[in-house]
Amino acid sequence: MSVKDSLFVIWSCFMLLILLACRVYTKDLSSYNVSADRGFIPAPEDNPLTDEKIALGRKLFFDKRLSKDGSISCASCHDPGRAFSDNLTTSRGINGQHTERNAPSILNAAFLPTVMFDAHLKSLELQVIVPIQEPTEMGHNMKELIPILRQIPEYQKAAREIYNRDFDAYVLTRSISSFERSLLSLNSRYDQYINGRKHALSKAEKRGLELFMNELNCITCHTPPNFTNYRAENNGLYANYGEDKGRFRINLDSNDIGKFKVPSLRNILLTSPYMHDGSIKTIEGVISHYASGGKSSQTKHPKIQPFVISNEDKKNLISFLGALTDTSYLKHFR
Repeated sequence: MSVKDSLFVIWSCFMLLILLACRVYTKDLSSYNVSADRGFIPAPEDNPLTDEKIALGRKLFFDKRLSKDGSISCASCHDPGRAFSDNLTTSRGINGQHTERNAPSILNAAFLPTVMFDAHLKSLELQVIVPIQEPTEMGHNMKELIPILRQIPEYQKAAREIYNRDFDAYVLTRSISSFERSLLSLNSRYDQYINGRKHALSKAEKRGLELFMNELNCITCHTPPNFTNYRAENNGLYANYGEDKGRFRINLDSNDIGKFKVPSLRNILLTSPYMHDGSIKTIEGVISHYASGGKSSQTKHPKIQPFVISNEDKKNLISFLGALTDTSYLKHFR
């Protein structure tokens, strides 16, 4: 067997493993019901999913009383109608302030091993506290907020019934994180294609899939089934990262300068603008950025190199990315 043939066999086996992984991971969620399917969703042993927790978390998620001035809720930056993002360059917090970074979608957050753009928090329970206490976001203090929420009969009653305790930070974080874990978007036409509906993708979308998986090797960082490798990477957005140096600020490790968590590409056409700072406004701009090879940087991912793509293939690639859209979750928010 020639070297070329051997490489082809290795690549074919790799692609088969990717497809099999997708089949195991995905399922038809068009009639998703938490009560019936909650075992499918990863959750910590100390915070198993229940309908009651999710219902309480949903109310808290949309409650503007969680912010210091009562002007914003979690849903202000993570709007169901915008694939749980906000389509702003950087989000708006209390007192009209702008946050430091673009708001990512939280759909399929249940599958994230780490959260935040710095990929440093190990659970959604820990993440919940961050925007509530961040001065430019919700700007509250948990010591002040909890007594306020405890005085709301609906919340106090639910805390006693679900957790057998007064409403506190434990109840708040466990409930909102449970709601976030219930937000699934895994029934795109791509998922249907992987699960056997061979006509779910058009010819252009299949060509885009080939480009994505093979020729352009996008799967190095945007790996199926959730189209992220869950790691913080430097994608060459800047040569010098200025004040926001990404994961560097966590451990002050120079190897982490410019590294931000790779976002999922699911529903990507609904979540513009792009990048951690919302600096690229269109998906065409994103493709042009990667085709250029990005800016030179010591920590840039080595696989980000210049490539040539025709206008037709650019359209095909965008068509495939559109096939990652699944808004079936919206039926729960009408």
